[in-house]
Amino acid sequence: MGLIVPDLIERYLASLNQASDAVLLDIARAGEQQDLPLIDAEVGALLRILVASTGAKRVLEIGTAVGYSGIWMAAALPADGMLLTMEKDPERVRIARENFTRAGVASRVNVMTGDAGLLVNKVAGPFDLIFQDGHKPLYVPMLDRLVSILRPGGLLVTDNVLWDGEVVPGFITTPRRDPADTAAIAEYNRRLSHDPRLLTSIVPLRDGVAISLKRTTA
Repeated sequence: MGLIVPDLIERYLASLNQASDAVLLDIARAGEQQDLPLIDAEVGALLRILVASTGAKRVLEIGTAVGYSGIWMAAALPADGMLLTMEKDPERVRIARENFTRAGVASRVNVMTGDAGLLVNKVAGPFDLIFQDGHKPLYVPMLDRLVSILRPGGLLVTDNVLWDGEVVPGFITTPRRDPADTAAIAEYNRRLSHDPRLLTSIVPLRDGVAISLKRTTA
């Protein structure tokens, strides 16, 4: 049973999601077989809506994996839009580039290979939307930099902020996640909620998605 959203509810939501396509379904199946850390299709649909509704032209993604989440976002960009996405694993980068081509969005995607904790200091903002789905211990260290390159009125979207419920003390009897990662995410959530630059809401969808609006005035 789902720990945050019951399985029956999740299956119902999945049945209503008509935004996926053959390429995304194929990538999701392969990712499940390989136990890759991919977002769920419902989170993908949310990302696509956020990109489209904000009129985003410049999007930054931390954690490309094999391009699944990137495809959801890139498909919502205008022809002159660009998704800049960062991935440390060269093999995943290779597969992601192939998947972006398969999905017909390669012209709107630039994949950077390397440690996002370093690469993020080499890119120039402003970005309209930033999707943080990288290495969890880097969530807090990267926060200030990500906010600084996000435009006022832009969105910082963060995945896995409920971490199977393990960020809630006592909710899970036998934790399965790395305690250091759990502590890092809990601290990140605390900082998001107290950051005067941001207005944040956490959506209990799948593993928890934080949506933070950068205020036009702090």
